[in-house]
Amino acid sequence: MTTRPRLRSPIVVLATALTIGAAATAVPAFAAPENEGAACAVPTLPDAGALPANAKLPDPFKKLDGTRITSRSEWTCRREEIKRLAEKFVYGAKPAKPQSVTGTVSSSSITVNVSDQGRSSSFTARVELPSGTGPFPAVVVLGGFGADTAAIKAAGAAVINYDPYAVGKEGTGRTNKQGAFYSIYGATSPTGLLMAWSWGVSRIIDVLEQSGGSILRADATGVTGCSRFGKGAFVIGAFDQRIALTMPIESGTGGAPIFRGVPGEGAQSLSSAYGEQPWLGDAFGTFTGNPNRLPVDTHEIAAMVAPRGLFIMDNPHIANLGPRSASVAALGAAEVYKALGAGDNISYWSDVSDGTHCANRAEWRTPLQQNIRKFLLKSGNDPGAIRISSRAQGRLADWVDWSTPALDGSTPTTPPPTTPPPTTPPPTTPPPTTPPPSGGACTATASLNAWTGGFVATIKVTAGAAPVNGWSVAVTLPTGTTISNSWNVTRSATTGSVRFGNVDFNGRIGAGASTEFGFQGSGTYGNPVLTCTAT
Repeated sequence: MTTRPRLRSPIVVLATALTIGAAATAVPAFAAPENEGAACAVPTLPDAGALPANAKLPDPFKKLDGTRITSRSEWTCRREEIKRLAEKFVYGAKPAKPQSVTGTVSSSSITVNVSDQGRSSSFTARVELPSGTGPFPAVVVLGGFGADTAAIKAAGAAVINYDPYAVGKEGTGRTNKQGAFYSIYGATSPTGLLMAWSWGVSRIIDVLEQSGGSILRADATGVTGCSRFGKGAFVIGAFDQRIALTMPIESGTGGAPIFRGVPGEGAQSLSSAYGEQPWLGDAFGTFTGNPNRLPVDTHEIAAMVAPRGLFIMDNPHIANLGPRSASVAALGAAEVYKALGAGDNISYWSDVSDGTHCANRAEWRTPLQQNIRKFLLKSGNDPGAIRISSRAQGRLADWVDWSTPALDGSTPTTPPPTTPPPTTPPPTTPPPTTPPPSGGACTATASLNAWTGGFVATIKVTAGAAPVNGWSVAVTLPTGTTISNSWNVTRSATTGSVRFGNVDFNGRIGAGASTEFGFQGSGTYGNPVLTCTAT
């Protein structure tokens, strides 16, 4: 079937889901439309030049006409307003379902063929089934780089390995975008890669819906990804309401962290994220130096997922990822979940001990499988959890001047606790007032997360029997490898022989203690020798 399915009334659909949610989990028993608010009448959006500056996060309950929603049924059209604002000013437009989407689903692969506006493109995805008898729910894993696939399959869900670069390729300029999306909508399309990746997953779900559901269920799809693919997972879940469970991991700037908070946290700057790859839409370039003018922020993008399942996993050890700003986004979105009577459907978890970027963490395995059972298998009802590490704890109260309404005159459910004690508290011993002598030995070791065409290296610097009061790490990278960004460190170059040096807060390392820094690169990491020198 290649024509657009008939939409049910968006208000009826949402009301049904929320009625279910009042007694259970707010997960519809049918495959929802890609966009339930498509029929909503949205006022004319403001022009970029007419946007006032506002240092506070925009009120997610305030409509474009200046009034606030008062009932849960109004959320469908308020969500549509947020969607249109996000498309215009942040990500670029996500086109409506193409004129023709066809494909196949087997136990090992999915093929997708798309035709629209007289142009065509195709791409494929690899399927891994769990043990047991299907049909199975499935989690789309971007670039093979997301939540623990073994844990996903052990919970009873299949894995769809989706290559985002087949749909929107990195390493291209904004006027020469490439991939299946841009083959149809043009190399100069102002839509960024994150939205192109979202479009691609929506077309996979189209094919699942057509397949009859004998292998994979179209009404039980999740999505996950880490780092740049965490940005993608965040956007994918927000812009397709058929996604039952959204699980971005360590998404960094352009993902979950509030845009307004990034400049003050020491995270990757907005201009750096905008310039590194065309992840964000072309129009976002206007706001890289002044995010306060944005009429939308990521707490509202996260709220677009409501009342569906949302599990944000984050890393408090790497300031470059903006974990404090991400926690604020989650807390802001949780207020919308609470108002919709679905406070148990959102989780945020940054309380982890291992600072390695994109590692599979023991702390996440149980909540990951609980979310899969709840939202994909429909066999559990575990409440969500907000576990923010004390290393990077944001305060929503610092960012809002609005309150959460009791929609429909009801009392919203109590959201998950926001300040539980961390399972692994950070060290409390302050730095010594007298600097330790320099000259102690140090070693450096690397852990790696790699994908086709790129990698993230996390380097652990460990002091020997004596403390050090400053250090550097020298490495010679393989030919063709280029560093795109780094965190918790200074660096001398981006290619070839590179010397990394400590920054103010991590130069002193006690005897036998360690600190970490990291960098992201294109190409291959290889197996270079790391030479650590105490300075």
